[in-house]
Amino acid sequence: MKVNLLEIKNLKKSFGTLEVIKGISLNVEEGKVVSIIGPSGSGKSTLLRCATLLETIDSGELIYLGEHATTDIDGKASYAHKAQLKRIQSYFGLVFQNFNLFPHFSVIKNVIDALITVQKKPKDEAMEIGRGLLKKVGLADKEDAYPYQLSGGQQQRVSIARALALNPKILFFDEPTSALDPELTGEILNVIKELAAEKMTMVIVTHEMSFARDVSDHIIFMDNGVIVEEGSPSKVINNPENERTKAFLSRFES
Repeated sequence: MKVNLLEIKNLKKSFGTLEVIKGISLNVEEGKVVSIIGPSGSGKSTLLRCATLLETIDSGELIYLGEHATTDIDGKASYAHKAQLKRIQSYFGLVFQNFNLFPHFSVIKNVIDALITVQKKPKDEAMEIGRGLLKKVGLADKEDAYPYQLSGGQQQRVSIARALALNPKILFFDEPTSALDPELTGEILNVIKELAAEKMTMVIVTHEMSFARDVSDHIIFMDNGVIVEEGSPSKVINNPENERTKAFLSRFES
């Protein structure tokens, strides 16, 4: 049975007079990887920030696991009460493009801090979870290091481990490789591919077309605040129908 972990219905978002998201609807099924592609300024990152409650939306509905983060009342978004939003926030994790690690925390403390402070887990249990996740992302030997001692790729792997620590149902990535040198990009994409193989539900804003094609179940091409084309990777990337999609993809090597 198909289970939608996230439903977005007719989401709209403006900054002043600039309409950035113009009525977007999409569903994210459990165990699926959805990639969002499109040119800079198309609204991809804003959509992700709205979905993860970092930006308030103007109208539309955000529904996680059947729970409404927002409902639409007469064309205006009405947010759920604070306690419900806090619970909904526990359903997802977010990996930022610039890592956002705490510079004064060791690697292991970055990973386990929320387990102790938010989920109130005992330290020994949190350490066991954290060490397991660092091993998973290939950084078991770095638990006592500090972010400044790591490469960008290693920092991003720590931030993935941190996002996984709270055991989210769905993981969001906002251009996870855009701050990295090309040779470091591969190590992040490999971690994400492993998560996809484990059926982790993910929404990935990316400019890595070959990666999006290889790892995604569903691809959304956005431009100018709307979804122009969506479907399977073979449809959207290999056989796009829309002229705007074709023009965008023609700049990338297959």
